[in-house]
Amino acid sequence: MNKQLLVSALENGTVIDHIPCERTNDVVTLLKLNNVSSTVMIGINLESKKMGHKTIIKVANKFFSDDELNKLSVIAPDVTLCIIRDYEVVEKKQVRMPEELQDIIRCANPKCITNNEPMHTVFNVIDKHNGVIKCHYCEKEQQIKDAKLK
Repeated sequence: MNKQLLVSALENGTVIDHIPCERTNDVVTLLKLNNVSSTVMIGINLESKKMGHKTIIKVANKFFSDDELNKLSVIAPDVTLCIIRDYEVVEKKQVRMPEELQDIIRCANPKCITNNEPMHTVFNVIDKHNGVIKCHYCEKEQQIKDAKLK
């Protein structure tokens, strides 16, 4: 059987694996991948034993901070991150839900001050397991899975 890579190998950079296909655009937006100067390779609808189909994003010569990567927990909590150096995986990590989410999502309450004034959003994660967050300002609780990106 002739096997080949569907997405080319990465010399140095970050691989974001196991992204749900329907969240690909959200990951690109959240990590501001449209604004990076290095090569970004995106493979969508790749076969996955774990998920059926998935997206993989490879970003050459870019190493994200833990804060940047942990934001992914809001939209893709099961992603795997691989740090690549000289074509080898030197570190693998999972995203972790932070205790507080700042400027990532919108409040679901249309009367919240964050939806009516130009200001930052802040949510406290009150139940990581069930994905429940609470707005710091209006105290409305909502499910992370229903949250809209800011």
